[in-house]
Amino acid sequence: MTPPIVEMEGVDLTLQGQTILQDVHLRVEPGDFLGILGPNGGGKSMLVKVMLGLVVPDRGSVRLFGRPPHQTRGRVGYVPQFAGFDRQYPISVLDTVLLGRLGRRRSFHSLGPDDKNLARRCLERMGLAELADRQIGRLSLGQLQRVLVARALAVEPEMLVLDEPTASLDPGGGADVYRILEELSKEMTILLVSHDLGVVSTLVSSVACVNQKLYYHGQANVSREVFDEAYGCPVGFVTHQHTHLVLEEHRHA
Repeated sequence: MTPPIVEMEGVDLTLQGQTILQDVHLRVEPGDFLGILGPNGGGKSMLVKVMLGLVVPDRGSVRLFGRPPHQTRGRVGYVPQFAGFDRQYPISVLDTVLLGRLGRRRSFHSLGPDDKNLARRCLERMGLAELADRQIGRLSLGQLQRVLVARALAVEPEMLVLDEPTASLDPGGGADVYRILEELSKEMTILLVSHDLGVVSTLVSSVACVNQKLYYHGQANVSREVFDEAYGCPVGFVTHQHTHLVLEEHRHA
């Protein structure tokens, strides 16, 4: 019997005296496209870090592919939240994608022609083949985000995990990333962390609503009551073009 891709049971996490996650139970099956939603500061990103073994919980168990996370290297591609970097750093787009191969190689110097060909195919899939030799700092934010997805794909993952991949992008750039993820979801399990509730009805197949606790895990058609409980205040309405959330009690603020 094939084990679930992700299995978290009774996970608690406290950092500097603050409760981050409380009694979280989550199960993700092969082929699922899960959207992890919740308010800013609700623990979405930390949930992913615990899931991937980057942070050890205070209590509970975490398994990927039926094993402890540290034993699943090379099976998960991870795109973390966008962070600033030295845009003058002398590394090309292709070499940035090749970093994804280090999960399967001992060092950068051990990468060979097959690795470079795979990295180029990943760039081509992202529509960036012509930028392979460009210095990474000369890219737009949208191009850079697609390079980071290509780097994750270079791992040849069975599961792709993305943490707020469109947070720094304009609506057009975000739509491009979502289209790519929709195509990739036909080939692998995807976990998408987002605060964009519009993704729920347009992209993912299931949803986990997180705000310290896991308030809901099921189909993408989530009731208004669940959102109200998870977000801690009434959700008035959601638009589906990009990130627009109106909270009733804040409408006249």
